[in-house]
Amino acid sequence: MATQDKPRLDPDTARAVIDPESYAEWDGILDIFDRLREETPVAWVEPDDTLVHPPFWLVTRYDDVMRMSKDNATFLNNPHSVVFSLTEGLEFAKQFSGGSEHMVASLVTFDAPIHMKYRKLTQEWFMPKNLRGIEDEIRGIAQATVQRMVDAGPEMDFCKLVSAPYPLHVVMQILGVPEEDEPRMLMLTQQMFGGSDEDLNQSGMKDLPPEAITQIVAGAVKDFEAYFAKLTAEKRANPTGDVASTIANAVVDGEPLNDRDMMGYYIIVAAAGHDTTSASTAGAMLALAQDPGQWARVKADRSLLPGIVEEAIRWTTPVQHFMRTAAEDTEVGGQAIAKGDWLMMNYVAANHDPAHFDDPRSFDAARSPNRHLAFGAGAHQCLGLHLARLEMRILFEVLLDRIESVELVGEPARSKSTFVGGLKTLPLRFAAA
Repeated sequence: MATQDKPRLDPDTARAVIDPESYAEWDGILDIFDRLREETPVAWVEPDDTLVHPPFWLVTRYDDVMRMSKDNATFLNNPHSVVFSLTEGLEFAKQFSGGSEHMVASLVTFDAPIHMKYRKLTQEWFMPKNLRGIEDEIRGIAQATVQRMVDAGPEMDFCKLVSAPYPLHVVMQILGVPEEDEPRMLMLTQQMFGGSDEDLNQSGMKDLPPEAITQIVAGAVKDFEAYFAKLTAEKRANPTGDVASTIANAVVDGEPLNDRDMMGYYIIVAAAGHDTTSASTAGAMLALAQDPGQWARVKADRSLLPGIVEEAIRWTTPVQHFMRTAAEDTEVGGQAIAKGDWLMMNYVAANHDPAHFDDPRSFDAARSPNRHLAFGAGAHQCLGLHLARLEMRILFEVLLDRIESVELVGEPARSKSTFVGGLKTLPLRFAAA
């Protein structure tokens, strides 16, 4: 299809949909997606003079994103990056990795048949049957976390004290990372996913140039790899029955994992396994703090809790997009897509599509059905979705037991990120039960 026939975004809108600041401000980007779903639900995004990137299709309607998510033969995770990046970052990734646009090789960067072979290595770890066996351990972590909150109260930053350290500790226990190394894992995760945010990337500097952000992310990946190389040696010498031992000693098609794939596996479990749950947990608490009546209702009726957990995951949408590459000429939403085209499945837009979610910006714990796309769909659906739901349910059971009421005492702040987003601060005042 000729370029001039493509429904192209105007420069201001094109910049907004890839600007980390847009996702920090939130309401503005939701306004943009509302307009695009109506006017140009599949839109061609071209670079401008200051932000150079490969052109791509932005997909904003729920039905289109769901269909793409399930069609893993037509919409590939390789060969191009599964995360949006400027051209400079993609070129750096190629140098860093030896030719791939993926700085990290992981489950989210593989296509069939290798994807399922790798997924099966740890899939049983994260299924409900296995998780039931560690539910008491998770509850103990939740109780200790809430106790620290109570001891620190009555005012505190919920993100710093609860929603960040709690899922981090759970995942690191499953993975097999010693507790004393958890602060390092948190810092590296925030640098890798929040490279554009001056608070999360540890630079303290606003508006870093793209090359500096890329260097921060690459440094975090290198630090992760150095850490897990040492852990691999330990788990091969003395396997301990945890996920790290499974990865370190894994065999696919009769061969051990190569170093790059092994490091990528560790990183995706260590990083994606907690940062997303942290964001959803903070989102749930924000919604409840903004609505004292809803807090009182769920405190009296715990059967409402699963609905609150599910709605928090949709409402927050921690993983804000993934990219796909068209394996063949096809169409999305009636728009012709050429083989090799790059496409952004925007989950924030899809999860706020009023065609599927009535009054989508409102937090509705009774929303049913709530078939959101925050975990993706199809073969690449989030490996840890059952763990995320379990962690959140247990934590809020403990919070509702120990906390009588909560209220905001300041303005929450969202992270500046196009990829993994959510609250980075949530100032609360609470009364202990």
